[in-house]
Amino acid sequence: MQTHPPNEPELDQIDMAIITRLQADATISNAELAKKINLSPSACLGRCKRLKQSGVIRQFAAIIDERKVGLDVITYVFVSLSPHNRVTTDAFLKSIRQIPNVMECHNISGIHDYLLKIISPSINDYRNFVIDTLIEVPGVGKVETSVVLSTEKLSYQLPLAGKKLVEPKNH
Repeated sequence: MQTHPPNEPELDQIDMAIITRLQADATISNAELAKKINLSPSACLGRCKRLKQSGVIRQFAAIIDERKVGLDVITYVFVSLSPHNRVTTDAFLKSIRQIPNVMECHNISGIHDYLLKIISPSINDYRNFVIDTLIEVPGVGKVETSVVLSTEKLSYQLPLAGKKLVEPKNH
């Protein structure tokens, strides 16, 4: 029997089929999804609810083309904190979570502490964001920016093929 981390739900082939289909098209109806994976609509709905409640499915969302809504500048920003302690880190994270332009915040290894993905209408707006907002965040010691010139690949579908699965339960 496969051992499983305590907070990770067990996923079988049917769960993975559901997740794979939903990643491709989250607007698919439950009836159509059930048909595509060879499951009854009630069983499919039950599994979808369980996947949502367990946190495997975080949310359903529309993916918007940022440039078509006037957000033309994407930057990745390396942030180093100063001083390095729990109070500084907590204050930094509390502030960053409140800033709408910060799309992602990752604690990273290496010479920097965090990697942020920032989105802005223009390079001038980004510059003002850094001066007026980002460097005012508690604990920000150093900021280093890389500007995205073009995006050659962008995917929101996780590579699930090859993930170890549990055997399907009776459905």
